[in-house]
Amino acid sequence: MRIIFLGTNGWYDTETGNTICTLIEANDYFIILDAGNGLYKIDRYIKKEKPIYLFLSHFHFEHIIGLHILNKFNFRQGISIYGQKGTRDILKKIINMRFTMPFEKLPYPVKIYELPKDKDKLPFSIESKFLVHASPCLGFQFELEGKIISYCPDTGVCENLIKLAKNADLLITECSLKVGRAYEGWPHLNPEDAAKIAKKANAKKLALTHFDANIYRTLKERKEAQKIARIIFKNTISAVDDMKIEI
Repeated sequence: MRIIFLGTNGWYDTETGNTICTLIEANDYFIILDAGNGLYKIDRYIKKEKPIYLFLSHFHFEHIIGLHILNKFNFRQGISIYGQKGTRDILKKIINMRFTMPFEKLPYPVKIYELPKDKDKLPFSIESKFLVHASPCLGFQFELEGKIISYCPDTGVCENLIKLAKNADLLITECSLKVGRAYEGWPHLNPEDAAKIAKKANAKKLALTHFDANIYRTLKERKEAQKIARIIFKNTISAVDDMKIEI
């Protein structure tokens, strides 16, 4: 199983990367985690007609702005989008005329499902829980090919984050803030927070992503975050755009 980080910025694009989007290539399907501007790269990797599942954590623009370019693709197998309750109504308002091309006018089918109600429609095991953020935000735990992949963007430290990260072979989580920083009204993680969660949850590997573009202005600063996190949790990497890892 291969994980490709297509966008690793939070908030906006810079020379360090595009906004948040991660692709999981499994034997039988493709899984996309959030739809930031990094989404435009998916056709570099999706070459086979395996099912495509796109999971949206929440509706802050840097997590959905890539939906604007879905008409760039022609995936004959279509795309299934999964999100929290209310996803269908929200997306049909935003991904519509006056703003962009609506789903029904795309050259391939797009279906929208809501969690947890529709999780039985998926061919793999998934758990989703709300994290702590300024807007309702879902984190996910997937069981794929005997591995546990956890994806927890846009969150402060909370119990559901620990539960979703439990025993993960790979924990992908955000690192918006620098060491020692925290904001009560807009919860996010710093590298020490993320490393402590990985350690407490008995994860095997930690990948930091969603670096706030206004705080982490260089890739060197991401390396510094990685170095700090490794003091607490040794098997930590700081993701950059187009990084690929095997699980």
